Amino acid sequence: MAGGSKRYSRNNSNGNFQTLPERGPVESLIYWRDVKKSGIVFGAGLITLVAISWFSVISVFAYLSLLALFGTVAFRIYKSVTQAVQKTNDGHPFKEYLELDLTLSQEKVQNIAGVAVAHLNGFTAELRRLFLVEDLIDSIKFGVILWVFTYIGAWFNGMTLVILAFVSLFTLPKVYENNKQSIDTYLDLVRSKLTEITDKIRVAIPIGNKKPVAAAATESDKDK
Repeated sequence: MAGGSKRYSRNNSNGNFQTLPERGPVESLIYWRDVKKSGIVFGAGLITLVAISWFSVISVFAYLSLLALFGTVAFRIYKSVTQAVQKTNDGHPFKEYLELDLTLSQEKVQNIAGVAVAHLNGFTAELRRLFLVEDLIDSIKFGVILWVFTYIGAWFNGMTLVILAFVSLFTLPKVYENNKQSIDTYLDLVRSKLTEITDKIRVAIPIGNKKPVAAAATESDKDK
């Protein structure tokens, strides 16, 4: 441990220990830096989402809150009885959590709001560009994605997609981290093929968009 932060390592393919990059608290959960914590969060989240898919959100919230309240009350009574029998004065069992500062500063709220507004503005501008066909190829690709979503919507309901997204959040990043080199190789290959196909389509249908760099460079050489 250095500077108050934990460093994690793993065995690589050669049998040697490889130091893993440091992550923030949320990323550490997603990348399973602490298997116990990640397992608890993943299990609790998955159970909650499955319960919501079967029951109403209000019922799930009420039952989970009652379960948590029952656990904390039982633990508080148990610790009080233990302290009385052993004649110790350990104080409140949840003192550490009661003293946590949960208040949000005005500066932090403004930063979060600024980031949210920036993303919202970018999202709105991108939708306007796609729907008003600023670039024909990009709008066609967007249409294909929407067409695929119609099939996904027919196969799965919204809650099922949320559950799949949650499971993917706790599995895909770790799979990518463990197989980064091979996955990047295939992704670069696919990306280059898509770029090549897109450039060919842009040359064949040069409507409302800029010409590919290669084509623009060729025409510039011809003009010279």
